[in-house]
Amino acid sequence: MVKKVAIVGAGPSGVLLTHYLLRRQEKYQIDIFDFRSDPRTASFSKSRTFPIVLSQRGINALRQIEGLEEAVKAISLKTNGAVLHENNAKTRVINRKYQTWSLDRTNLVIKLLEQLTTKGDRNQLNIHFNHQCIQVDCAAKQVKFKKVDSEAEITVDYDLLVGADGARSVVRESLLKTDNFKCKQNYVPNDYKSIFLPPLNPKLGINWQQGKVHSWRIDNSTTVLLVYQMDSSMSGVVLFPHQDKTIAELATQQEVLSYFRQYFPEIGQIMPSSEAEDFASRSVSRVLTVRCNRYHYGDSVVLIGDAAHAVSPSLGQGCNAALEDAVIFNQILDKYSDNLAVAVEQFTIQRQADGIALVELSDYGLPSSKKLFFELLLRNSLSKYLHPILPKFFLPSLFELVAEGKLSYSEIFNLYQDWVDKVKKSNQEILSQ
Repeated sequence: MVKKVAIVGAGPSGVLLTHYLLRRQEKYQIDIFDFRSDPRTASFSKSRTFPIVLSQRGINALRQIEGLEEAVKAISLKTNGAVLHENNAKTRVINRKYQTWSLDRTNLVIKLLEQLTTKGDRNQLNIHFNHQCIQVDCAAKQVKFKKVDSEAEITVDYDLLVGADGARSVVRESLLKTDNFKCKQNYVPNDYKSIFLPPLNPKLGINWQQGKVHSWRIDNSTTVLLVYQMDSSMSGVVLFPHQDKTIAELATQQEVLSYFRQYFPEIGQIMPSSEAEDFASRSVSRVLTVRCNRYHYGDSVVLIGDAAHAVSPSLGQGCNAALEDAVIFNQILDKYSDNLAVAVEQFTIQRQADGIALVELSDYGLPSSKKLFFELLLRNSLSKYLHPILPKFFLPSLFELVAEGKLSYSEIFNLYQDWVDKVKKSNQEILSQ
């Protein structure tokens, strides 16, 4: 019998899971719902967007669906390390032994959707944009949506409900009304604003390496992260402590230009007036992290991606972990012959420890303390040479481990627990000052 699947959220994890389900010999009738408009036909505000970096975990998840890896790489740029720009205009280059791929999140979703609609029996799949999830009845196995552009409501029956609707998941909120479901949400200490810079003017004599993530950091831990885009422009984020309102209160074009020319002069030199004006008008955004004690309810509801384990972007693993969720759930369906009652529970058993570990690693892998930050850089530099000789005393780079995907997040957390505890204590001391 064909099983009805309702997926709430047309982001990377929800759409990739649909790819996997459609391969399963017509066992599923799938409906995807998203409160936003179709990104293939509508333009979105840049106020909260930032580029993502797909590491080997994410690429492995795409690779198992024919044509996806090639399609996504065609709209991405290779990156293999980072460049730290120091206050004295010198740079510190960190090369990685692995390659990653940077692209805009919206472009990733568009490509996943384009590939999805060219495959399989279209009678198996319906995609509903501009539909806001407003109610979940777990007992009746029904989910209700309201059309964004009208007052019309629809109720959908399901055999499997997938909450792929992000850090502020409505599906997850509905589970709070059920027995023994617990969820902890926290804002990360840093707020952010997106930033967009034009291609470098050769006359300026600035030559920033392509294929690297570029970063600048000042003493109060305010950090700028930039990566190249396909058209040689750069985009990224400015991260700053929530309690420091300096950037949040930049209200005019001139105030923005003055700030960057004083604290990040290389960026201030190339920032056009138009971007300074746009930056001043962009709203400040905050990142919500999510820890859940389980990722399922009963025999028919499962949470994936940010709905289950939203994380800080500091390690660049949010999207990679979300894509990996789709692979793991597909493997569970293979193992248990599409028995949904077993599969949703097994997803919690197999994935929940990894989700908690990733939140911890992302929250406390990178320290706010300047002293510990340089200790981390030193550790990473030494690990290349000393880990093969003294593996018990010098761990592999945290960035290498999370990106490679050879170890689970919980295994990496066990290796790095002493470091996480050290950074957590330091960060808490800084926040209490």
